Amino acid sequence: MNLLSFYTSEKQHHDGKLLYEWLLEEAQGLGIHGGSAFRAIAGFGRHGKMHEDTFFELAGELAVKVEFILDDALAEKLLAKVRAQNMNVFYVKQSVQSGVV
Repeated sequence: MNLLSFYTSEKQHHDGKLLYEWLLEEAQGLGIHGGSAFRAIAGFGRHGKMHEDTFFELAGELAVKVEFILDDALAEKLLAKVRAQNMNVFYVKQSVQSGVV
């Protein structure tokens, strides 16, 4: 099994939708059984600028992590869809063990 995570900004769009919504819908269309989007409360990126979830923060500057636990074949199908769109989105693919205890 794999953990496939995408990192985007909360205001990034693709095809008229928020990118995290687009990723979730595309995954669902491929038959992936579940996915989640998580909004950051604080962080900084490659440019070193700190962003925090405060009243004065401009909307859309924080990161959203979209992740899926899926097999290798579905991970590659989703990555192929993203690559075909020529998007600029960072991702991490890790081997994981999952289960229910």
